[in-house]
Amino acid sequence: MPHIDTETASQPECWQRAAALADSRPAGLPRPGERVAVTGCGTSLFMAQAYAALREGAGLGETDAFPASEFPLGRRYDRVVALTRSGTTTEVLALLARLSGAAPTLAVTADPHTPVATAADHLVVLDFADERSVVQTRFATTALTFLRAGLGLHTARVEADARRALAEVIDPGLLECGQFTFLGQGWSVGLAHEAALKMREAARAWTESYPAMEYRHGPISIAAPDTVTWSLGPAPEGLADDVAATGARWIGGGTLDPLAELVRVQRLAAALATSRGLDPDEPRNLTRSVVLADD
Repeated sequence: MPHIDTETASQPECWQRAAALADSRPAGLPRPGERVAVTGCGTSLFMAQAYAALREGAGLGETDAFPASEFPLGRRYDRVVALTRSGTTTEVLALLARLSGAAPTLAVTADPHTPVATAADHLVVLDFADERSVVQTRFATTALTFLRAGLGLHTARVEADARRALAEVIDPGLLECGQFTFLGQGWSVGLAHEAALKMREAARAWTESYPAMEYRHGPISIAAPDTVTWSLGPAPEGLADDVAATGARWIGGGTLDPLAELVRVQRLAAALATSRGLDPDEPRNLTRSVVLADD
């Protein structure tokens, strides 16, 4: 069994532990009213986007998300949160070094024995969510759950929804589809981007992702009977009907929490990879961490 299958299945328990950790209020968590920036690369960036939308939407303070390589150093923030599973990503470490003394920094990582442990002012370690697969699943969602719980926005229902997502039988017809588009609204836009990335990384699938209201503004032109349009969370009124009119498959917009909906996508990505004879744990051209050589 691929590691990704085991790691995906362990998410409800990881989320429960992360929520309990957040309840202990570890040092460095953003405080209400602070102007906060969240940063990361790849999957961590998409989790940063989701958290930023959640925090600002809850009225807890202006919150932005940036790739570590595109962080606006001239802009003032009260706190910067960096997400990095490996703790070794070059762009994240370089940014934390440049921010030293400019704003308090918090790093959320899976490995405390890496350079990020001394690069940030505060450290939260989610080592119980570390992974052997190159493709991130449980660390990313556990980091987001930790931050979400810190906002008071996580409940046991999210874990229950994830268990429902894990118990579902994957529709074999989805393995025959040629293209997947993922949609979100608010904080689930970041999750939609992550869903598309999972399918690309693990299964080399043709995927796209958009804010849901943008789908009618061009992307729907690709919809056809062999494509899938998948909403992570509630969809705009009438969009399911518009997709159905194209003959494409429509998924989502149901009762599952958007994070649990992402678990469904993770499972499909691994299954699709296996059906194509690919190793979902070791995608081509990818490594656990991007570590760049010094100039």
